[in-house]
Amino acid sequence: MAAVTGRRSTLLSFAPPLIGEEEIAEVVDTLRSDWITTGPKVARFEAEFATAVSAQAALALNSCTAGLHTALVASGVGPGDEVITTPLTFAATVNVIEHVGARPVLVDVEPDTLTIDPAQIAAAITPRTRAIIPVHYAGHPAEMDPIQEMARAYRLLVLEDAAHALPASYRGRRIGSGPNPVAFSFYATKNLTTGEGGMLTADPEFLARARILSLHGLSRDAATRYAAGGHWAYEVLVPGFKYNMTDMQGALGLWQLRKLDRFQARRREVVAAYQAAFTGDEALELPVARPWVEHAWHLYVLRLRPAVLRIGRDRFIEELAQRNIGTSVHFIPIHIHPYYRDKYRYLPDSFPVAYDGFQRMISLPLSPRLSDQDVADVIEAVLDIVRRHRQ
Repeated sequence: MAAVTGRRSTLLSFAPPLIGEEEIAEVVDTLRSDWITTGPKVARFEAEFATAVSAQAALALNSCTAGLHTALVASGVGPGDEVITTPLTFAATVNVIEHVGARPVLVDVEPDTLTIDPAQIAAAITPRTRAIIPVHYAGHPAEMDPIQEMARAYRLLVLEDAAHALPASYRGRRIGSGPNPVAFSFYATKNLTTGEGGMLTADPEFLARARILSLHGLSRDAATRYAAGGHWAYEVLVPGFKYNMTDMQGALGLWQLRKLDRFQARRREVVAAYQAAFTGDEALELPVARPWVEHAWHLYVLRLRPAVLRIGRDRFIEELAQRNIGTSVHFIPIHIHPYYRDKYRYLPDSFPVAYDGFQRMISLPLSPRLSDQDVADVIEAVLDIVRRHRQ
């Protein structure tokens, strides 16, 4: 094989965070204050986030996983129930179903967007079905109108996994703006980061129950007990969890949220450059955005066409790594992980669209931190590998 050309001198990380001096100063201000755990900055972050996504209310938590789990518990989903979701997601989406004692029922995804297929949801509904968890994969909203219609017909909970979907819209409606629970992630690679963290949006009555669950089931949180005029007494109303967000994270989130529009503009520029460079190459299947959605572009997931190339996905990733281009794969499908494979006796082809997509996919670097030269390096590397290994 010919020597690798165009190798970067430094590693281009797959999704580096973009943290500015404003975030740093806000965190330092928190550290110098009297309050570093859940307090006034978390409350401000909740209010500003709710406004940003047109939500009725918002609850800041320590992860998207916490939001999903709390929402299931607050909805009374438990043993004997079934929850329909997708195999093409991170483990947390399905783990929380197991945590509440329910049975995850997986259905395949649509070939273009890789979001959950509404037709297959309809075929999977049984008298035991209590909830549907659509995943807005890579930032592209799932087809929510038919999902909501089925939920109304069968009286099912719709709990949206929006870990990738800030800010995204479906038919003019912001993801998170409805009354049903929607869980967002602020993990380090996300479009808005608090290091670790998440947010749950829903109607205020639902979130009032979720808020109690999120902090040990206490009737009063620490801010209420220890602030001026507070009272030390509290009651445990339900055996809850330790899922609260700290003011240090909230401080980060406040500034990240204010910069989100700018971050998204840069993400769209990077995606536009990728799309322009890769369109028309028969070796590459590009991600799509349906006309009626606003894609959050959390991920740029390229799929290889093996009939056109002499190498597979894993070798392609290795060659990108040789050129100092960081990548990832989203995701290893749930049904081929040992726990779920063995418990539910899945085969790789049990969900053929998800499995085929997994075998061919590469997530390319995507972050507002990427420079024009970074983007050019990625494009050059991808096209060079395709050229070298075309059938």
